[in-house]
Amino acid sequence: MVFGVRVSWAVFGVISLPFDLVLAQNYPLVADSRCNCYRTNTSTSHYFRNHKFFDFRSLSQYARVPAPINTAQGNADAAVTSGYFLSPEWTNTWSIQNWNNSAMMGGNSDITGSDATVLMVNSPNNIYIQHNDDQRASSNTYLVMRTMRHDDFQSAAEIESGSYSYQYLSMRMLARTKGPPGAITAMFTFRNNDTLSKVQESDLEIRTSDPVQYIQYTNQPSWNEDGNIPQATRNVSLPTKLGWSDWQYHRMDLPDPVDTRFYQLLVDGKLVSSIQFQAPKDPSQVIFNTWSDGGTWSGNMTVNSSAEMHVQWIELVYNTTDSAPAPPPKPQICANICSIDQTSKTGTPVLVQEPQNPSNPGGGSGPGTCTTAKYGQCAGKNWSGCGSCASGTTCKFQNDYYSQCL
Repeated sequence: MVFGVRVSWAVFGVISLPFDLVLAQNYPLVADSRCNCYRTNTSTSHYFRNHKFFDFRSLSQYARVPAPINTAQGNADAAVTSGYFLSPEWTNTWSIQNWNNSAMMGGNSDITGSDATVLMVNSPNNIYIQHNDDQRASSNTYLVMRTMRHDDFQSAAEIESGSYSYQYLSMRMLARTKGPPGAITAMFTFRNNDTLSKVQESDLEIRTSDPVQYIQYTNQPSWNEDGNIPQATRNVSLPTKLGWSDWQYHRMDLPDPVDTRFYQLLVDGKLVSSIQFQAPKDPSQVIFNTWSDGGTWSGNMTVNSSAEMHVQWIELVYNTTDSAPAPPPKPQICANICSIDQTSKTGTPVLVQEPQNPSNPGGGSGPGTCTTAKYGQCAGKNWSGCGSCASGTTCKFQNDYYSQCL
């Protein structure tokens, strides 16, 4: 098994700002090099090996809004919009797309998965860094993914992970969507197959034709020759006054398929939806896009109009199976356990559990010989981590799935 950069598992979510203050505890901030494993703030007992954080909030040196390109070929051939998209920080994980949908137009939608009526061309020109001009802006800059309706085609934006091996995953972003009806913005995982019914895809999608409180969650495919598959989709109304046009924390978790086969969505830290039907079970890509093709799902944008997804940051915690499938790491090899959910600084993990000093009685790195720091988990259903609390604290029951060192 080849592990990638930084880790966790699977849940979708949305949270109102300020996010840095949510779930923060008195744990020490640490570099990822201090972390052997990561856990998320859910009831799963699984550990994750890798963690990546992409921060677009302070990139003023790269900020530039490119003018639209009004030919389909010109969009496909466009260069990247700044040096940031040539840096190893970006290229080691992401690939900017320039493919078009011409092969999917005019065919049987049950086979192609598309009823597009407009040529759509993905363009590097539609992915760029922009200054944040909001009142009381929470960042200096953000990433923009733009789609625009031209006279006879639609330009779009898509980034895909270079790795197809994300299997156990928690992916998050702080984002908003702006624009008129007819566009889609999305965060999803994807495993292709020539047979539509065998495609594995979990989507968080925003349709600009929907009210701003509505978000769509789907385990694809959501239709077949008999029509729509209701159990594949959840239409969720956000339980806050904010909508998708406001900055929201979105999260999608894909759990260990041996355990639960579903993904969950969180809004303001609460589970808002889960789908067990057709949950992905094999390694996949991670993809973000903004698009329209004139089809039934997206609708048709007005000529010269554009829609955008703005992203302040993207965070991934995951396991990967680049060489051969393997289960998540076991607690015995997780001497230092970190969290990205209980941190006071978004993107920086905190150390929530480490072995007792070997000079102390019971010291070691196994699950039965380590201690949990104050405020960390010490017991609960499916819990397989440390059961002892640090000196001066006691394991206190909170609920069936969680006891805490206090």
